[in-house]
Amino acid sequence: MDISKLKAIDVHVHAEVSCHHPEDPIMGKYLDAASQYFKADRRRPTIPETIALYRERQIGFVMFTVDMEAGTGIKRISNEEIAQAARDNGDIMIAFASIDPHKGKAGAIEARRLIEEHGVKGFKFHPPMQNFHPYDRMAWPLYEVIAEFGLPAIFHTGHSGMGTGMKGGGGIRLKYGQPILVDDVAVDFPDMKIILAHPSWPWTDESLSMALHKENVFIDLSGWSPRYFPKQVIHYANTQLRKKMLFGSDYPLITPDKWMADAAEAGFRDEVMPGILKDNAAKLLKLA
Repeated sequence: MDISKLKAIDVHVHAEVSCHHPEDPIMGKYLDAASQYFKADRRRPTIPETIALYRERQIGFVMFTVDMEAGTGIKRISNEEIAQAARDNGDIMIAFASIDPHKGKAGAIEARRLIEEHGVKGFKFHPPMQNFHPYDRMAWPLYEVIAEFGLPAIFHTGHSGMGTGMKGGGGIRLKYGQPILVDDVAVDFPDMKIILAHPSWPWTDESLSMALHKENVFIDLSGWSPRYFPKQVIHYANTQLRKKMLFGSDYPLITPDKWMADAAEAGFRDEVMPGILKDNAAKLLKLA
């Protein structure tokens, strides 16, 4: 990936449609609710369609699915499918993997294989959807592998659009999205770079404190239009955390075009935008 040719790097892009398998019917219910919540198109783009969109815009991106088989029963899109797409489109795409922490040591073996044989560059966790406390010991075998290779891990934090409006919130427990629950992980696995996804509302200040306090904690600004960011997010992005903030869209629920247009009007200083849009991610992902 030649970052000099890229306008930005989006660190938060979802794969929600497999090229090989039909949509899981349980997942369909969550997608229906999420589409209504985000006012997004119910039809999800395929992986090749996403690649084409980002290449046209000259934006690099990190793509992942979410393995939440234990928490929801939803059959995951394979990590290998995403990794293969990244290998075939390395000029624009980076693959992260997702492994349900309930898989324990078997998950750790899978993680090592995905890194060594498939070139995966990081991992994605969604504690509310995966129904686990981020510091649960069952996740440690996975964390140990990620830390061994010095790779980043994205943790969903804050409110979950997935499940919003569904009966019982679709069974999703919001408490597992509290950022401070990841703080112990950051302490005990200092070689794992942790990216707290989203502005973390209603616990925004926790994520800001963690990024300020821990060298290995970063924040991606996905999942919200920047027009609606809490004011303290803009303040810290402009000052003490200007090297810790990362552009993320949450595509396909929010497009990179929409995010970048709204960011231009959100109050970010001109001098911090190159870091947020590209430079901070390039350094974290070891592209520069």
